[in-house]
Amino acid sequence: MKKLFTLTLILLLPLSYMAKAEDEKASKRQAGRKAAEATPKSKATPVASVPVKTGLRLPSLFGDHMILQQNMKNTIWGWADPKEQITVTASWGASASAQANADGAWKVLLDTPAFGTGHSLKITGSKTIEIKDVAIGEVWLCAGQSNMGWSTGNSAEAELEANVNLPNYRIFKSGREHWHEPLKEKRDLMGQWKTCNPESAAETSVVAYNFGKKLHLALNVPVGIIQEAYAGTPIEGWMPWEVQQDIAQSKEQKADMDKSAKRQLDGKGESREKSLAAFNQEMMDYNKQVAAGETMKSKNRELKPPYIKKPADMGNQYPANIFNAMIYPIRPYGIKGAIWYQGERNSKTVPQAVAYGEQLKRLISYYRSSWHELSGGNVAKDFPFFFTQLPSWEPPQTQPVEGVEATWSVNREAMRLVSIEMPHTGMAVGIDCGDPVALHPQNKKPIGIRHAYLALKEVYGKDIVASGPRYLNQKIEGNKIVLNFDSTGSGMMPAKPGKLSSFAIAGADKKWYWAETEIVGNTIIASSKSVAAPLAVRYAWAMNPSQGNLLYNKEGIPASPFRTDSWPLFDPNDPAVRVEKPEKTDEALDAKRNFKDWYRPPMTQ
Repeated sequence: MKKLFTLTLILLLPLSYMAKAEDEKASKRQAGRKAAEATPKSKATPVASVPVKTGLRLPSLFGDHMILQQNMKNTIWGWADPKEQITVTASWGASASAQANADGAWKVLLDTPAFGTGHSLKITGSKTIEIKDVAIGEVWLCAGQSNMGWSTGNSAEAELEANVNLPNYRIFKSGREHWHEPLKEKRDLMGQWKTCNPESAAETSVVAYNFGKKLHLALNVPVGIIQEAYAGTPIEGWMPWEVQQDIAQSKEQKADMDKSAKRQLDGKGESREKSLAAFNQEMMDYNKQVAAGETMKSKNRELKPPYIKKPADMGNQYPANIFNAMIYPIRPYGIKGAIWYQGERNSKTVPQAVAYGEQLKRLISYYRSSWHELSGGNVAKDFPFFFTQLPSWEPPQTQPVEGVEATWSVNREAMRLVSIEMPHTGMAVGIDCGDPVALHPQNKKPIGIRHAYLALKEVYGKDIVASGPRYLNQKIEGNKIVLNFDSTGSGMMPAKPGKLSSFAIAGADKKWYWAETEIVGNTIIASSKSVAAPLAVRYAWAMNPSQGNLLYNKEGIPASPFRTDSWPLFDPNDPAVRVEKPEKTDEALDAKRNFKDWYRPPMTQ
């Protein structure tokens, strides 16, 4: 059973977004708490990046083909002229009204029935906006860095989606944005809800796409995914600074970016004002291009809003800057839950990977509490949150246990522990996916399906096996260690004929040896002739253990790497070993071009 996770004061962090759209009583109630939501102010006065807009309008999330979460009071919001009276009327009979406040912000809570399609919304004020082809069903947020954004069209088995036609599967893909202050509205003018067809499938995250598609087909209800992905970004960028300001790794990331910004600005004739002015001009050009009907920046690149790269404290690596532009503006859209694929950027050193567990907990707690509060309590305060364990990368494992160079092993363990400690979380194991060279492997489809297994079992109550074998505890019996597992499904098995490998065993000297293993029911018995008095076992503790004979259940889902010891993973007095992308040598490029996906047992559910 999962341990009870005591939510800290972080869950009570105040929220400023949408507060202006509350009535006077709610505003007074929150007024004393707004400061904690605010992110650090820019050191320069921001230049307006978009023309001032007036009159009734909505965020881009509200448009034709959109989907609303079923059986929920969904938050609908937008802007209008100050004091304008707004009424939202739904084709299923629900309606709600509000008056825009002095700043023009308004929001309503609109009841939705059980799932269905063919609906519409009318938003009436000084003018009327009609939204057509509205579906009602299950809505999920899909967020993370580049491997969450990696498209179906660039992935293995893309050809299987060449004729897909699922009109009740809805996809919203956001462009990449960051900003040094919270944005009330996205700048991406191209983002819109699309029905699932070959074109929209190809451009969508392969993980998110297969997750949503599996849910849609298994539940037989409309499903919508909101894709928020930004390449190369650290977890520090995905939550407000106040949530993480006491975490040493977050403070280090902020300090590094502050130093970089100072170097970039000192004595080079640069300034924040110049960066903002250049951004403003690019933004005006972008708006004009979109208004003229342009959709492509080049032959193979879609038109996207510009972003600031320098100075670093205004860039995409700075704490909170991704959150400000990609998550802040979409809350509190009605969602059922979230899936997350990020961690590569936070696993360059072992200390960084160790810190990831606490950072992930903070992010999950904050997303839950903020969505719950801003939605008037209608989005669950403990909504399900599933995350992707990092796959295999770099050359195949040759040692029983890799050391401080195996930074991703440490991140995987951090995620595994979060999945145990935090209620209503889960982890999709991807250790049998990956690539020895490419940081963006093409074999991500299994990861998306495994996320769907978690949701189908834990959220929708389907009678399936959601995870691979999960390590519970160990018992030392003489010169052997007995490992107990749950989630064994129809039974445990090796990936291929023969004995399991990738298990290592050690005694008090902490020297690791390959272990002999035997599957007995829901246990694995491990031993080694070299270890007379064993104390601990590690499994698949390497950057890339995928070529070993890995542990699965008969439903075709792999076990997570794990360790049974609590020995220190690094010496704080030693310099950190950094893991970087492989050099682009001819040999590496040939390996990337010629890579063929490795064998994994088929998933049977």
